[in-house]
Amino acid sequence: MAPPPAALPPLLPVLPVLPALAALLAALPAAPAARAAPRSIAVVGAGLGGSAAAYFLQQHFGPQVQLDVYEAAGVGGRLATVTVNKQQYESRGASIHALSLHMQDFVKILGLKHRREVAGKSAIFSGEHFVLEETDWYLLNLFRLWWHYGISFLRLQMWVEEVMEKFMRIYKYQAHGYAFSSLEELLRSLGGEAFVNMTQRSVAESLLEVGVTQRFVDDVIAAVLRSSYGQSVLVPAFAGAMSLAGAQGSTWAVEGGNKLVCSGLLKLTKANVISARVTGISLHSSEGRALYQVHYESPEGQGSAFYDLVVVTTPLHPSRSNFTFDNFDPPIADFPAAFQPSVTSVVHGYLNSSYFGFPDPKLFPFTSILTTDTPDLFFHAMDNICPVNISAAFRRKQPQEAAVWRVLSQQPLDKPQLKTLFRSYYSVQVTERQAHPRYDAAKALPPVVLHENLFYLSGVEWVASSMEMIAVAAKNVALLAYNRWHQDLEKIDQKDLMHKVKTEL
Repeated sequence: MAPPPAALPPLLPVLPVLPALAALLAALPAAPAARAAPRSIAVVGAGLGGSAAAYFLQQHFGPQVQLDVYEAAGVGGRLATVTVNKQQYESRGASIHALSLHMQDFVKILGLKHRREVAGKSAIFSGEHFVLEETDWYLLNLFRLWWHYGISFLRLQMWVEEVMEKFMRIYKYQAHGYAFSSLEELLRSLGGEAFVNMTQRSVAESLLEVGVTQRFVDDVIAAVLRSSYGQSVLVPAFAGAMSLAGAQGSTWAVEGGNKLVCSGLLKLTKANVISARVTGISLHSSEGRALYQVHYESPEGQGSAFYDLVVVTTPLHPSRSNFTFDNFDPPIADFPAAFQPSVTSVVHGYLNSSYFGFPDPKLFPFTSILTTDTPDLFFHAMDNICPVNISAAFRRKQPQEAAVWRVLSQQPLDKPQLKTLFRSYYSVQVTERQAHPRYDAAKALPPVVLHENLFYLSGVEWVASSMEMIAVAAKNVALLAYNRWHQDLEKIDQKDLMHKVKTEL
């Protein structure tokens, strides 16, 4: 039994102090009234960045804010599907890492499901032979890695795990409401200057420094980066680490298609999706505050609308969008950058297994083929893909059967190239995009804040391009917009955040 409480001191001696205390408090200046929420917010783009930004903005500013989302094409952006024989297949952006906590949360709140995994084996092709082949036996796979490359794969794993462990801090920071006004500040809060430097030096240089062999870089690292970014081992170390983390860890996808996350978030927020292409943003002022006029073109003609706050989630580059910014002083600078051409060919046909050294197609064991950086190779990767809806009775096609293959390349495949990869085919659906930044052309990271309440989300792709990086950037922009609107500077660009977060627990 607990001991009885100690006797309380007499209350009467304190009472004469209360009037004096009340008078002192009355003399203090009143706390500033909370600023009213913005009346209207515009989000430019309805891909994952735009839909996630709309969701997070509503979370922080409340459901009373008018949310307009502009999208010229379909909702989902690059998270698109193609139809083959009445079945839908992912064209790109198929895999989500198990540690993608925002994407996991989206799936949970939207009531979506993980797609059932269908096992398959991978191999790396040099143009003449397979330099590495996966088997059904885990220990045999490890032995082959060791036999060919020594302990390089262990050093790679340790390097990637160290980067990911620090990257995971962002979720704690965001859960406590902290935001960053630049990509450099965000990276610095996670891993110090080392993380910032990882955007300026190549993944090859970083891996060679930690003892990974050149042969492993040329065979394995190059193949992974060609598959994910369509680029070489000269991509920056941070972007490379994010890609290699996805190649190492377990991945998943959304049943019914990853684009359901975008449409689901917009439906959940009850955002007003406007089918129009935004052509520019001009600055005005009203009652001493910034007001942004968004100009757009729709099937009905040209129009415009005014907003208190704007988030741009489409890439601001002449090859991707023809944006103009008017009345800004100083003017909003151009973003000198380039994007990597990327072509996805979804082919329904019979694989030419002889090209890969298997004259009998029944003996071809691989469902995914990556390639080394060989000049004569005309494709980056190809895989035997499953539909976005997988029934319990689904089975993957046998190698001698007609199957749906997704081929990634830098240029559209011509007929001789298609005949090289396939004995025959029923259909070819080609999607050309400038999907990722040209990382070797990067000079500096783009800004996050373009003006007082005008923000740029897609610049995060110059750090790394993945679904989770975009979701992290969307959360950061929403927090940044909220904290700046309410002038809560203690939540922006704070130092020593790990210590601050621990003391707030």
